[in-house]
Amino acid sequence: MRQICDSVKARGFTLIELIVAMVITGILAAAAAIFLRVPIAGYFDVARRAALTDIADLAVRRFSRDVQTALPNSVRVAGACTGLTPCYLEYLEVRTGGRYREEPSGIGALLCPAGGVPGYNDALTIGTADTCFRSLGTVPDLATIVTGGAGDYLVVYNLGPGFAGADAYASGAATGGNKSRILAAAAGAGNEDRLDFQSMAFSLIPPDRRFQVVSGPVTYICDPASQTLTRQWGYAITAGQATPPVGGNGALLATGVTECGFAYNPNVVAQRNGVVSIRLQLTQADPAGTPERVTLFSQVHVSNVP
Repeated sequence: MRQICDSVKARGFTLIELIVAMVITGILAAAAAIFLRVPIAGYFDVARRAALTDIADLAVRRFSRDVQTALPNSVRVAGACTGLTPCYLEYLEVRTGGRYREEPSGIGALLCPAGGVPGYNDALTIGTADTCFRSLGTVPDLATIVTGGAGDYLVVYNLGPGFAGADAYASGAATGGNKSRILAAAAGAGNEDRLDFQSMAFSLIPPDRRFQVVSGPVTYICDPASQTLTRQWGYAITAGQATPPVGGNGALLATGVTECGFAYNPNVVAQRNGVVSIRLQLTQADPAGTPERVTLFSQVHVSNVP
């Protein structure tokens, strides 16, 4: 009886049982690998597409928000963006603006030496060299205006290329045409702020007596060769569009840009509206080397009311 019990306790797997167990385990492992590979690969595919979409969407949103700050009639496009040729979209960025006093108030202590008009000439005199004026109402973000020889510009009635005395690009970085360097900006009493600027004779009267304060030019550069979308700013205004601009600062907004394009369609009839379009394609390869592409297209309305 004891020999029988010892024989039972000492019994292990047979070779056939071991082989069967290994085969079943292999089948289960293969099945698990097949059924798990598809959802795992799908997860990584979705994550990769989501990352591409987020990058493109963020770049397009930044572009759209920036273009809405463009000085009326200042958007211009150069380059075809075909093949490996880059393209450029440039505009003059508005920092703030308001309405200027058209007639002297005759009160207060803000005397502007302008145009031979006697008394308190705190109005902007059109057609005669002037150096300062007071605004009607407070100027938003007055404290952000940069003054001095490398400061912001005062622009009055910008109509764009082809209009003498009404093209902010025409005089380059110098005072002239319809823009002048701002020398001082001070808050005034009675909700009327004062702007001092380099002597300038503005030639055209805007219908709503509006002015804009321009911080400078901004260029978006789409380069399919380097597969990048870049924003550049802080360089000098030039009469002709520089491709690329010289100097300033740059920020990389997107990589993996394989196709892109800018378009600007002003309303040639009303001259009050325009539409800026951007098309952006980003590409990234999956682990197998297959390219994954995401394409976004956006249109932005820009106001051309000077």
